[in-house]
Amino acid sequence: MLEVIQREAIYLWYYFDLQFRQIFSYWLAGILIGSCISVFAKNWIHTAAEWVGQRVPGFVGLIFASALGIASPLCMYGTIPICAAFSRKGIKDDFLAAFMMSSILLNPQLIIYSTALGGALLAVRILSSFFCGIVAGLLVRLFYCRKAPCHAEHVSTSAYFDFSSFDEPANHDTDPNIFLRLLKNIWRNVKATGLWFLLGIALSALFQRYVPAESMAKLFGKEHEGFGLLMAATIGVPLYVCGGGTIPLIIQWLADGMTAGSAAAFMITGPATKITNLGALKIALGEKNFALYFVFVIIFSLLTGIIVNLIV
Repeated sequence: MLEVIQREAIYLWYYFDLQFRQIFSYWLAGILIGSCISVFAKNWIHTAAEWVGQRVPGFVGLIFASALGIASPLCMYGTIPICAAFSRKGIKDDFLAAFMMSSILLNPQLIIYSTALGGALLAVRILSSFFCGIVAGLLVRLFYCRKAPCHAEHVSTSAYFDFSSFDEPANHDTDPNIFLRLLKNIWRNVKATGLWFLLGIALSALFQRYVPAESMAKLFGKEHEGFGLLMAATIGVPLYVCGGGTIPLIIQWLADGMTAGSAAAFMITGPATKITNLGALKIALGEKNFALYFVFVIIFSLLTGIIVNLIV
């Protein structure tokens, strides 16, 4: 019995160490680049978003909103208060929807993490997040902004967002010494993602050791493509906790036969329904719009997965 435990421990450590060495550099680069953007470029990005939201109308404004949402380094609990501040300054709900949706799905740090998936899936992740933000903004404009003014000062039952419970986000990057400010931001990012990164590698090692590759191929592979897409979109809801932590899992699933479309669907529903985001989203959206948000995410992820499987 002891020999079996020792043997399994050796196998698991081998798989863990292999995965760790493969993607640690991506995680570290994501931490460093994400912190640099947060410390040195965050204010510029949000100032640019406010300027565009107030001066660039129509579809072009949504394009900029989605791109700036991806560039924003804030997590959801920082993004919603920022959007609340934008709303109080008169920026329309469709612009805020595009900015918030793309920001939920992706940020500079996660882009760096995702380079471990390869160029094709990295491009899929960036483009799908970008277009998801634009589509979200268009839908809010189509079904809400035509019913009522989409500005915070014209609050009505038809308004899409309710930001009344959100104040300006606290700024943690206040140390007068720029070097110390950067180090503190790096440490906060390490604390926020490090444990989940290691947990993702551990789960990947367990999958690699105990889940037969043919089972994953049957579940997420070409043989049952439609079912695989649906499963990938569905398991993204409970399984996704941290972007860095899911990268090792996705790499392992792809190696075991998961299609690129299923991976794309998982990478949309996962961050969009991350449990730590849902509480704030429900407050900002209200029950009806919160349910519509879920439906939109699932449908968009499935359509994205179908398109990706046709192309890739």
